[in-house]
Amino acid sequence: MDAKGVSLDQFRWVARPLVVFADTPNDPAFQLQLRNLAEGADMLRERDVVVIADADPAARTEVRERFRPHGFTFVLVSKDGTIVLRKPIPWGVREISRAIDKLPLRREEMRRSP
Repeated sequence: MDAKGVSLDQFRWVARPLVVFADTPNDPAFQLQLRNLAEGADMLRERDVVVIADADPAARTEVRERFRPHGFTFVLVSKDGTIVLRKPIPWGVREISRAIDKLPLRREEMRRSP
């Protein structure tokens, strides 16, 4: 999902936004992160993750204004709106999933699901 027009409030208590930033769409780390996320889409969907991409600093999107990234950065936001992860290097979906699975709300979700 492109960051233009996105408000994080629309995801509160519904999804976990994972925002991937870069200064250009050609940034190798940005491309690698998006590839990693695409390959692990099922694991992310299972955890209610919504991927938001922002590679245009000139657009001054709401998410860019809020997180003020420098170069490549990804930010994972919990369902309650707090920042869970903020990393300057690409991560694999397994690492991201493990971090999500440690969250109290996610643990509760796993207990409730059959």
